[in-house]
Amino acid sequence: MPTYDYKCLACGHEFEAFQNITSAPLKECPKCGKPELKRLIGAGAGIIFRGSGFYATDYRNGSARRKSPSDNSTGSKQSAEKSASDAGD
Repeated sequence: MPTYDYKCLACGHEFEAFQNITSAPLKECPKCGKPELKRLIGAGAGIIFRGSGFYATDYRNGSARRKSPSDNSTGSKQSAEKSASDAGD
């Protein structure tokens, strides 16, 4: 059910009400009892994502995934060889 925001024009009371889409707007303020309610324009319901979500890599082409830094094994070999040669000096 959608949530509707209401404001009483007589006393200024603001509140939310859960109503069916087909229900008529409320007319009487629950605080002061006067028939001065106005339904406000709200942002509406937010989107609810369920599941694991979306990631930056989901829509990339295959070449971008293959060139990721974690797949680059030559860099780690070179740094290991350099540190071994530095230790021998």
